[in-house]
Amino acid sequence: MNRIFLDVHALQTVPPSNLNRDDTGAPKTAVYGGVPRARVSSQAWKRAVRTYFKDEHLLDPAELGVRTKKVVELLADRIAEFAPAIERETALRLADETVKATGCKTEVPKRKADQAKKDGSATPAPESKYLLFLSSRQLDGLARFALEGADDITAFLKTKENKARAKELADTRHSVDIALFGRMVADVADINVDAAVQVAHALSVHRVDNESDYYTAVDDENTDEETGAGMIGTVDFNSATLYRYAALGVHQLAANLGQGLREDEPRTEPVRRAVEAFVHAFAASLPTGKINTFGHHTEPDAVIVRLRTTRPISYVAAFEEPVRSDGGGHLREAADRLAAYADDVERAYGDPDTTLTWILRVGPATQKLAELAELGTESASLRELVTAVGQAVAEHLEKPA
Repeated sequence: MNRIFLDVHALQTVPPSNLNRDDTGAPKTAVYGGVPRARVSSQAWKRAVRTYFKDEHLLDPAELGVRTKKVVELLADRIAEFAPAIERETALRLADETVKATGCKTEVPKRKADQAKKDGSATPAPESKYLLFLSSRQLDGLARFALEGADDITAFLKTKENKARAKELADTRHSVDIALFGRMVADVADINVDAAVQVAHALSVHRVDNESDYYTAVDDENTDEETGAGMIGTVDFNSATLYRYAALGVHQLAANLGQGLREDEPRTEPVRRAVEAFVHAFAASLPTGKINTFGHHTEPDAVIVRLRTTRPISYVAAFEEPVRSDGGGHLREAADRLAAYADDVERAYGDPDTTLTWILRVGPATQKLAELAELGTESASLRELVTAVGQAVAEHLEKPA
């Protein structure tokens, strides 16, 4: 299969906010170019992307997965959907044995077991010892498989053939989010999935020092004689113009997805849908840390997507020397720097015969980026950019290797 990479770059300005906290509750930071920068971890933005898939209905629920420790309960729910007459306790036992047959370990959490013993309630359902990522189709397959051996699940799963089937059902028909972001199962390495996407930690293009907001809250029931605050506290925040980057290996995504959901659709169709969903969600999603406190709802000021057949290239080095504000903000200088650096890098290392470019930008501060459109297309909207990228990916996949 042809090697195809998509580089997705974005400049995004966020007002005072705390998108992604460290263990002290302060916004995460990193030193780059010798100065502290605002940072949003890749994990935080990947979580935002996965949530955006579902909330904005970018993909059918059947194309998505669930990452949870409560996989036994989830599988028991699926078993009950297919066999409504089955008792809950039986469904949980079938589910637990089936999950263990895949090689994953389960146990009743001690805290929950102790609480149930104290309350005199039923023993809680077992949980996997780590977050387990399974697709909707994998859960359906495992539920039907469990029902095949419902008469004697222990004997059913003792056979070498059925053990192999259980593991196979957990390792085929991956969801889009598993295919994109991968899956690691410590106990069963052979059902791990290599991620098709690499997401960089978002960094501010300039120096950032965290600030602290001291706040008070008034007790609504206080009388005139009761002065003072009902509570006081502090919350840390910063504001920044962020450079964001992700690299998507389309060939790896295609390998992870395997066959499409429907037999009558072209083999490139599920890959095209996944690519469009990712580019859309990566551009438009936003981590929600402290969002009720700060309301930091912004969209990227610029998005650049490049399709190439060589290797991914980040433009973060454009900001190794921090942008310094002259009192007029950071965005204009950041856009100018990004345009100049991208042009230099592509001239030195790029392949103009195989590299395609799409640009979406907002406002006069990003005008310099329009020059990159000479190598590709300047899109009028995110939807237009996403559609164009998806179509180009499908065309490349159809070319002979």
